[in-house]
Amino acid sequence: MPDAEEKAVVVDAPSADLVKHVEEKILKHSHDADTAMKAFEGYGGQTVELSEEVRRRLLWKIDLHLMPILCVVYGLNYLDKTTLSYASIMGLKLPHSSDKLHSGVNLTGPEYSWLGSMFYFGYIAWEYPTNRLLQRLPLGKYSAFNIIMWGIVLSCFAAVENYSGALAIRFFLGLFEAAVTPGFVLFTSQWYTRKEQGTRTSIWFAFNGFAQIFGGLLAYGIAVGSRKHGTIIEPWKIVFLVTGLLTTCIGILFLFVVPDNQLNCRWLSKEEQILALERIRVNGQGVGNKHFKWYQLKEALLDPMSWAFFLFALIANIPNGGITNFFSQLIVGFGYTPEQSLLYGTPGGAVEVVVLIVCGWAGDKYGYRIIIGMIGLVISIIGMILIVALPLSNNSGRLAGYYLTQAGPTAFVALLSLISSNVAGYTKKTTVAAMYLIGYCAGNIIGPQTFKSSDAPRYVPAEITIIVCWCVCLGILAFIHLWCVRQNRKKEAVRASPEYVRLENQEWLDLTDAENPEFVYTL
Repeated sequence: MPDAEEKAVVVDAPSADLVKHVEEKILKHSHDADTAMKAFEGYGGQTVELSEEVRRRLLWKIDLHLMPILCVVYGLNYLDKTTLSYASIMGLKLPHSSDKLHSGVNLTGPEYSWLGSMFYFGYIAWEYPTNRLLQRLPLGKYSAFNIIMWGIVLSCFAAVENYSGALAIRFFLGLFEAAVTPGFVLFTSQWYTRKEQGTRTSIWFAFNGFAQIFGGLLAYGIAVGSRKHGTIIEPWKIVFLVTGLLTTCIGILFLFVVPDNQLNCRWLSKEEQILALERIRVNGQGVGNKHFKWYQLKEALLDPMSWAFFLFALIANIPNGGITNFFSQLIVGFGYTPEQSLLYGTPGGAVEVVVLIVCGWAGDKYGYRIIIGMIGLVISIIGMILIVALPLSNNSGRLAGYYLTQAGPTAFVALLSLISSNVAGYTKKTTVAAMYLIGYCAGNIIGPQTFKSSDAPRYVPAEITIIVCWCVCLGILAFIHLWCVRQNRKKEAVRASPEYVRLENQEWLDLTDAENPEFVYTL
């Protein structure tokens, strides 16, 4: 492990010092290089060449094995959080009684808001520890463990009979789900080039929208079936059992399908494992390093971009926390019945899917992920203005406004993909991911508290808060874009220096983005 006193070299330092620093890392800390370095030790410095045909074949094989399972799991990740919203209008909030078909947990308005927030208390409490475990433990196996456990915990919600029990379940649900998003960021940076990461991140995140469609139809079917034919247990409990047990089964499948990295991948041959590593050499990040490095932690905490990411996640997820937990009740407030709200909420998921995938593809194709992500945020602001400004009698117009708000995650996903692409050094990457998701949790804790039952059915104060938050986020995104442009210019100047020499296997040294003059920030 590097000495605690070792400091990262900034890009505008004299290039001779930079070369000396990197050479010292090779001599003194070669055992701290990336896992991928070991795979290339027998190649004597030779670069493995990949033809375009081989690259396409490898990419297709990786996509075929990884993307379906990542997408399904991330969809369940969203569905499991929003199950509470569906259950809230299916009997969860009714008084508990011996009448099994009309029994709930007897939640007041403030209690329901805190139940929505409690998930994120568990998430925020475990976010940094779980990021350290994602670095120290086998990535695929640890991720699978968390998926299985959150499925089991969610199923246990069906046995809840009081508010305290519901709070405990929500806390542990957040604890186990804390590993999912940072783990998926690591998988994406591990297997895909920077030009591919924005699209892939958008695709697996877009399954939040598919989950909203599936969850709404599932809850609607259970609600209607229970009303017409009756059930042995309460309808809201059936929703938790179905989603929880489905998640557990998918988690077991994840354990066998998703490897820890290319070097222990069962569905790649030995030759393909090396080629898959070579394919991502251009990222300058490697595939993993289990040593915790204090200087990388310090660099993460002193990097203005890290704090811009954190602030964006905090402010952007105040709207997310409110809408995620209250969208069913919001639609009821538009003048629809609870059953109709389950059905009419599903098109919002379709909007999210389309906008995320289109923006993700366009961001990779044209090289401006941040700016294109801002477009989705503007669409969301327009949608919320419609909800606030239109009269209560205009049900369809306000519902259309809700659908437009579902374009909001585009900017969040753009920055999530930039953590994958623009943050190098394994300790630094996991630290920045933790900071980003701690901000995400804090915002989601605050969000439900902006929706007061006394403001129903319009919830105007909460809706105005959402508009202001999204406007502030546009300013933060503009700062991040300009910061990356400035850093790229500095690095270009260092590389142009006559004494600058690029070192062998520099990509596998576990250098941070600030240390590595070859590293170019994606916009």
